[in-house]
Order: sequence, then C-alpha cells, then structure tokens
Amino acid sequence: MKAAIFVEPGKMVARDLPKPQVEFPTDAVIRIVRACVCGSDLWWYRGISKRTGNEPVGHEAIGVVESVGDEVTNVQPGDFVIVPFTHGCGHCAACLAGFDGDCLNFKHQGSPVGYQAEYLRYENANWALVKVPGQPSDYTDEQLNDLLALSDVMATGFHAAKSAEVHPGDTVVVMGDGAVGLSGVLSAKLLGARRIIAMSRHEDRQAVAREFGATDIVPERGDEAVAKVMALTDGAGADAVLECVGNEQSVATAVQVGRPGAVVGRVGIPQKPEMNTNNLFWRNIGLRGGIAAVTTHDREGLLEAVLNGKIHPGKVFTQRFDLDHVQDAYAAMDQRTAIKSLLIISE
Repeated sequence: MKAAIFVEPGKMVARDLPKPQVEFPTDAVIRIVRACVCGSDLWWYRGISKRTGNEPVGHEAIGVVESVGDEVTNVQPGDFVIVPFTHGCGHCAACLAGFDGDCLNFKHQGSPVGYQAEYLRYENANWALVKVPGQPSDYTDEQLNDLLALSDVMATGFHAAKSAEVHPGDTVVVMGDGAVGLSGVLSAKLLGARRIIAMSRHEDRQAVAREFGATDIVPERGDEAVAKVMALTDGAGADAVLECVGNEQSVATAVQVGRPGAVVGRVGIPQKPEMNTNNLFWRNIGLRGGIAAVTTHDREGLLEAVLNGKIHPGKVFTQRFDLDHVQDAYAAMDQRTAIKSLLIISE
C-alpha cells in the first residue's frame, strides 16, 4: 500500500509499505477514503519538535472497515466510519466521564500507525470508531469533508467550547484562526453564543470565521488585542475564551480577555513547558481543556449536526492533494496558502 512518510524536517514522501493486518483482538483494518494534514503535524515538519524519521504519519481519516479482531463487535467489515485520532476503550473512568481522549486503558502497541495511507490498523476499534450511516458513495464531496473534520479538528474546536462552558447568549473570544480555531468559532455558534470575536489577521481565514458565525474580527496581538476586546465588550471581557493555538502569547492574551469568572477552554498544544497561572487567581478565571474527546463529542451531537446539514466544518479544507503530492500538502499549510490540506486517498 502507499503511505505518507516523514523523512526529515521539511521533507515528506509517499512510499509503498506492507498492507497492515490485525495484530491484536481489539484492532480493525480500515481502507482510508480521505485523510488530511493537521496543524500539529507542522511541529515536526518544521523541526520544532522531534519525530522519528522514515515512519508513517497522520491521525485524521474516514474510511471503510475491511477486517476486525476477535474482540471487535460494534463495527464489522463494510461499515463506513469516522476514524478519530483518539482510541477510547469506552469503559474506563475517563471514557465514562466523557474524556475518551484521556483513556486510561489505551497504550499504543504493535507496528507504527499512520492515517495518511491507503490502509490503517486502528487500535481500540470496538468503541472508539464512529459509524456513519450508509457508504461513502452516498455522500457528496462536501459532506465527506464535513465527516472527515469530525475525526479531529471539529471535535477539538468543540472541546474548546465545551471546556470553556459556552452557553446560549454568551460573548466568546476565539484565539487562533487555523482550522481548530475556525472550528471553535463554529462550535461557539452551535452552542448558542450571541457574539463571537475571532482573533485573526489573515483575510481568507477571517472570511471563513464570519461564515462560521464570527460577529467581530480582531487582528491585533498582545496588549493591543486585549484593549480591542475590552473596548468591544464595554470593559467587561468575554464570558468564555477558546485558546486554540498553544503558544505563550496566545495563552497570555486568553487569560486577560475574559470577564471575572470566565473559563478559558484550552486545546492548543502547549508550546512552552510551564506558564504562570497567578493572573488567573486575581480575576477568578478558570483554565481547563486538553485532548479532545472525539468519539464522545461525535456521538453526542456533532455527527447528527453534520448529517442534518446544520454545520459544515469541512469548509476548513481549502486545498486538496493525493498521496503522491503529500509534500505539496504539507508545504501549503506550512506556507499558509491552505487553511487545511485534504488528502484524497480512495473513492
């Protein structure tokens, strides 16, 4: 099979690898229909974080189940599924509490796994995979993109909104205009926010943010951004803040633009090992969030919202590629010519 391989920072290739097989009773082998590049993939692509070279990569996909292990009974060959980047077991304390992204029983085992490939061996398949009615051929191109977004980016944006406790009528600030931040805008709208302030300085992303429900755009950064948000909210600050970047400036701004008692929902992967949380204390600002509970969020409403046409998170995919052009897919995101790169793998 063909798979995307990370060679070294700045270099991606497609190579032929052995087709994966069921290795453990909880596995499923999936024929991938669509995959994509994540903003977090750019960390090791840019050399910011270390990753072992010459291994398959990717963690977002939709596909069709081809074979299953003996302990997999909830899905069967032929099922169309969303393939989350998480692998919840469904019965540990974390999964039962709705935090399957922190499953206490999952530990990667066996051969390396990469979703940007023609086939994938998926672990903890019995509970974590999300079944989609029908087959890929039953859906339009746009609907397939919407479903693909549920494997990570939309669920992660939604996790930020849920962590920030967004309620109907709230004023919400969204830090970050990448695919996760834009999904956060869409999630805030889905949860009933009245006013959504998107922090963005790129016109193409501002346009998507407004389409997703943003009422205001703030391109400033740092102290100027804080002052602008405070002016927009008559000095009060936002009811909820979605932090979808992870760098020091974004987090520092996020904790300053909420009103007293607001909660910052944080899903941007931390890019600094430590941060000063003392400023939270003086204004009763809450800070929570982490790895998205993809299976839980999809099953509790996101899949239905996509199937009913209520949301269209797939609009974050602005360029498409095949595996032979995976280098171009990464370069497009690295150079910000694409918000999110789509990989068409099969029909």
